[in-house]
Amino acid sequence: MQSELITPPIQTASGGPLADLLAMLQSGGPVVALLIAMSVAATAIVLAKAWQLRGIRSADANLTREALSVWQAGRTGEALSRLEHATGPLAMVIAAAMRGMRQGMDADMVRAETLRFASDILESCRSGLRPLEVIASLAPLLGLFGTVLGMIEAFRQLEAAGNQVNPAILSGGIWEALLTTAVGLAVAIPSVVALNWLERRIERLTHAADSAIIRLFTQNLPPARNAEASHVGDFHPAAVAQGGD
Repeated sequence: MQSELITPPIQTASGGPLADLLAMLQSGGPVVALLIAMSVAATAIVLAKAWQLRGIRSADANLTREALSVWQAGRTGEALSRLEHATGPLAMVIAAAMRGMRQGMDADMVRAETLRFASDILESCRSGLRPLEVIASLAPLLGLFGTVLGMIEAFRQLEAAGNQVNPAILSGGIWEALLTTAVGLAVAIPSVVALNWLERRIERLTHAADSAIIRLFTQNLPPARNAEASHVGDFHPAAVAQGGD
């Protein structure tokens, strides 16, 4: 009776990882096949984004800071030449802004165009993260769904066995059902880690770009006096309450 209810695993002559994968696909069914396809897609996205964001390094930020220091010292040509052949996204944004200012374009127009260029680069860096987020969120749910379907099938087979109940029928069905949950978690955990790593790199790029653009377009502002800075730093809630009365 047991041999009629439980399909035997695939036997392969070669063995090895391929045999294990085929056995997993047979035991887990279409849910495991879908999860494996999602893992392949997630791996492709992570590799593509890592290659795209390879220019976000500390060397890019250091080069940009050095170029801004030279620019603020009045050596605009030298500052631009340092960034001309840079491939990092931050250096490309600042080089475009410097090029526009050296050509005598209106400062407001250059600032708007620089912000647009930076926004396009950041949006390009963020592309592909949403599918990875969907995979990270959906994989555990698909695994749980496969487990529920497997448990239903296991108890259905147990019911069909009638009086000739064999514990192996139930135990075999349970481990096959739990396999989908394990595969779902195995897909989701690396996806979440990779997603957070990529988002952190993009956040650092965004902060560095904002800081560099502000520094470039506010180079002529006088520094705040110490007295004014200390006065701004003093905050007395009681005084604010009295003023509000």
